Amino acid sequence: MNQSTSDHITKPEGHPPVSHGKLGVLLVNLGTPDGTDYWSMRRYLAEFLSDRRVIEWSRFLWLPILHGIVLNKRPQKSGAAYQEIWNTELDESPLRTITRSQSDQLSGTLSDLGEHVVVDWAMRYGNPSISSRLDALKEQGCERILVFPLYPQYSASTTATVNDEVFRSLLKMRWQPTIRIVPPYHDDDTYISSLASSITTKLAELDDEPEVVLASFHGIPQSYFDKGDPYYCHCQKTARLLREKLGWDENRFQITFQSRFGPEEWLQPYTDKTIEKLAKQGVKRIAVLNPGFVADCLETLEEIAGEAAEIFKENGGEQFTHIPCLNDTTEGMAVLESVVRRELQGWV
Repeated sequence: MNQSTSDHITKPEGHPPVSHGKLGVLLVNLGTPDGTDYWSMRRYLAEFLSDRRVIEWSRFLWLPILHGIVLNKRPQKSGAAYQEIWNTELDESPLRTITRSQSDQLSGTLSDLGEHVVVDWAMRYGNPSISSRLDALKEQGCERILVFPLYPQYSASTTATVNDEVFRSLLKMRWQPTIRIVPPYHDDDTYISSLASSITTKLAELDDEPEVVLASFHGIPQSYFDKGDPYYCHCQKTARLLREKLGWDENRFQITFQSRFGPEEWLQPYTDKTIEKLAKQGVKRIAVLNPGFVADCLETLEEIAGEAAEIFKENGGEQFTHIPCLNDTTEGMAVLESVVRRELQGWV
């Protein structure tokens, strides 16, 4: 970045100190509770499930359900699930551990761009908040900030709500930094290649290769897709490109959707129902990966590696393999670095 011409301007006496001349990169993931106890879980769930982008039902219908039922019962259940995957050494969720590591590693790989590039991370729900980290970057002198929602496939309930929160934060600022938002990268070559590499590496460790590999994406209600959300199409393209990269057919490599919530219809086929069906049809070995997640979390470690594995074996399956997310591996960091360097063009 070119040095600001304001460096050569003498400030009037009493002018408040102003840091400037830096460029920020803010990685943003979904979120995490601060602990597994009832009140930590309740705070996190209240923030998450109050988001109009996440739950699009009428507030008149949804808020009584949320505060009368969900926030009284779900914190205990969710807290128990988080306890199964909790990073006890650091007393935090794996998502927080991995996202911090991604930020730290990215800061190192971008060091060739100079000390004026500052990398940080935030959570859409929970801590550290988007608002707090934007403030921190601005205080360090970041006049331009690249915001990176860590979702390869765009959805209003993920990417858009990150953008909403970013611009809500700007409403409070007199002197706003210039903002760029990283676009969806569901068909990015490095992303597809890294996913393919992670699959082949994991399968090479097995004595017997799986008969079927499932790409399980987080679902959204069918009504969101019907209203124009591109998420389903982005997931399908990711799966198709990955299938082509691996040279597999649609029987060997299938796409499913997980984590449905509430009574309405969600994107199908459902992951749990597909796994149950495959086992009952006599399939003995399957593997599941989660291409829509950049870091392992509750939905991958507990729901897939835990619950889905149980469903498969209870219905006659024998070998269940969970393929980890790209996380902060060499392949995972190559994706983040490639996308960031591309989106910083013209700024550095």
